[in-house]
Amino acid sequence: MELAPAIVNKLTERATRYRELTEMISQPEVATSKEYPELLREHGQLEPANELAKRLEDLTARDSENKAVLDDPEEDAELRELAELDQAEVEEELAALEEEAKAVLVTDKEDLRAKIIVEIRAGTGGDEASLFSADLYRLYKKFADAKGWRCEDLEVSQTDVGGFKEVVFAVQGEGCWALMQFESGVHRVQRVPQTETQGRIHTSASTVAVLAEAEEAEIQIRDEDLRIDTMRAGGPGGQSVNKTSSAVRITHLPTDTVVICQDEKSQHKNKAKALRILQTRLLDAERQRLHAERAASRKSQVGTGDRSARIRTYNYPQNRVTDHRLGENFSLENVVAGKLGPIMEALAALEREERIRNL
Repeated sequence: MELAPAIVNKLTERATRYRELTEMISQPEVATSKEYPELLREHGQLEPANELAKRLEDLTARDSENKAVLDDPEEDAELRELAELDQAEVEEELAALEEEAKAVLVTDKEDLRAKIIVEIRAGTGGDEASLFSADLYRLYKKFADAKGWRCEDLEVSQTDVGGFKEVVFAVQGEGCWALMQFESGVHRVQRVPQTETQGRIHTSASTVAVLAEAEEAEIQIRDEDLRIDTMRAGGPGGQSVNKTSSAVRITHLPTDTVVICQDEKSQHKNKAKALRILQTRLLDAERQRLHAERAASRKSQVGTGDRSARIRTYNYPQNRVTDHRLGENFSLENVVAGKLGPIMEALAALEREERIRNL
């Protein structure tokens, strides 16, 4: 058998890049640069493809040798028999290599990120939307805890009813981006609000944005591109209020991106958190741009990160969660308890199938 040209070409490309990186990271001036950790990580990620490329080269050579023997009518009978046996092994190994190559090639280096930032914002529905945002926050925290991931609140804007107008938190742990990336979009809830006296079902919504957290080497921000303002922190019910100007607002002038952090009493800590969020949002904007370019040739997209797409409905009266991309229903009780694994794994499998089709 012969591997699909697309698979052979991509393996060759990655093996070439692996050799380039091997040469680069061996240079002393590169080993002491800011880019070194990122180059080292990419080198490690490309190693499986490089090994597959070497195996493919060996199998291709054996295939050519065997065919040369089998195509020669004057060749020794015993040698022809050995060539037939070896060719059967080659065919079997090529089939196995093709499946391995698909798994390696559809794994993007982005999938291996272990740091993300999650932003949840209340949408339509007033107080009920803010309460739903708090519910989403809690179920994600439960899921992260079960996975052994570490969470850190970066910015919390509470409402008078105990919900969240906005909450931003970081998650760190192996596999967090690969699974959580599919949560970006509009989440809709259908239930009877706590304030509803006549038992009517209301529909509210919150938006979730899952961003790959930027590494220092990925996004370089110049001081002259920033405007940093300080102010007194404030919040509902007197929470987070202090008499010093600890709150920080950072504006990235080239993109007009604004980040405000006021949770910490220390201005220095708020500034550090704001810069962290800013870097991540700038990286996400670049990722979205590249994704849009690549998506032109794709018929469907699972992990688009589209903030305006309605992806899931949480129906409390029927104890049902519907993921609209999968077209499947799941137990609301399980989802609220943080048992998101079946949904996320199904979405990851759907994305993998699509990537294979687009190789």
